[in-house]
Formats: sequence, C-alpha cells, structure tokens
Amino acid sequence: MPADAPTILATSGGAVAADRIRWSVGPLTDYAIELSGVTGRAPRVCFLATATGDNPQMIRDFYDMAQEAGIHGSHLQLFTMPNVDDMRELLLGQDVIWVWGGSVAGLLAMWELHGVDDLMREAWQAGVVLTGVSAGSICWHVGGTTDSFGPDLQPITNGLGLVPYSNGVHYDSEEQRRPLFQSLVADGTLPAGYATDDGVGVIYRGTEFVEALAEQKDKAAYLVERGPDGAVETRLETRLLR
Repeated sequence: MPADAPTILATSGGAVAADRIRWSVGPLTDYAIELSGVTGRAPRVCFLATATGDNPQMIRDFYDMAQEAGIHGSHLQLFTMPNVDDMRELLLGQDVIWVWGGSVAGLLAMWELHGVDDLMREAWQAGVVLTGVSAGSICWHVGGTTDSFGPDLQPITNGLGLVPYSNGVHYDSEEQRRPLFQSLVADGTLPAGYATDDGVGVIYRGTEFVEALAEQKDKAAYLVERGPDGAVETRLETRLLR
C-alpha cells in the first residue's frame, strides 16, 4: 500500500534501547510506518545494514525488533553477495524501507555498484516510505558530513539527491557536526539543508520539507542556509511523538 506521495523520514533516531533485546522500534520508525498508510495486516519493512558492511548482529537485531513490533520484516544485504535474486521485487514490495547507520560513503558505493540507488528512487516514486538513521538519513540528500573517512569529519557530496537539500545528523551529540555542516553550507560545498539532533527526524513529501518530529524531549531540527556573512541557522518547531 503506497503512501499518497513520495515520502522520506530522515532521522538521527528511530530505534530506542530495550530491556530484553538490544533495540526496539522507536517512535520515529513507528511514524514512518504510519505514513505508509498500511492497515489490516502487518506492515512490510525491509531493513538495510549496508553502511555496517551488512553486520550480521545488526540484521539479527532488526528481526528481534520486527518480531517485538509485529512487523513483517525482510532485509537486503549486499555482502558478500545479494541475498535475493530480484532486488527490485523485494524493495518495491515494501511499505517502508529502513536504512541503518554506519559508513555513508561505503553505502553509496555499494548501492551504485549493485544498482540499488536507482531502485531506491523507483521505490520512493512508487510511494514506498524511505526512512533511516545517520548514514540512512544522509543518503537521501545531496550530501552532509561523515566520519566514513576517519575521525575528522569530511563532506560527502554524492548522495542520491532525492531531495535537493543537505543533511546534518547527530547535530547535538558530536562536536564536529554542527560547525562543519554550517561551514560547508556557508562556502557552497553543500546546499541549504536540514539538521537533526539525536532522536529527531524531518519529513519530506515529494521534495518539500513538511515537518520536524522528535522521539525525545528538548530536541530539535534546524534549517541551515547560506547567508551574506556565513551560515544562518534557524531552529524549527519540532513535534514530540508519543
């Protein structure tokens, strides 16, 4: 059941610590599922841990989360070879595609190599809701800041560009993120974009920003634009999910 418009929920969250399993599905991911409009059956959610090199533990954690949440889960892995014969059939058959964090540079390289970048665009246009955290947030944008190349953050500028903005993740928790993101927007390396504190996400319908959402109190999203004297940051009204 596709969403009624191409939809992305790009986050610095979406999973929360749990007692009996490592992670539980968080309010942001629950909301991504709600945006898909599925009713009367278990939502179909496909998980990609490409940015972790398809870490087996992370994939097991997803299935634990899916079972706990009543999700019909599947996953796409690319290491050491794709786990399905028809990646298009898998991805376009979902209600939600959920992309985990890690190396966004590695994710983008592997997706291009296997044609997943084109499939993601097709799924998005078909109404499959795209969501993800960190690398799984930046990837939908033009680019952002990344530790893919080492502990000193660097720009990434070859994102899928489904939306024409840049993206800053972990904006309040990693000290290099905010100043570098602002400087990259200020000097034109990145276009204007949206940044999220941990536990916050931003929704796009088509290519337009719609709303900022939080699964933690006192957290926010920000619009960062290029101004005459550097970057201009505007804190956005952010709705707390229950």
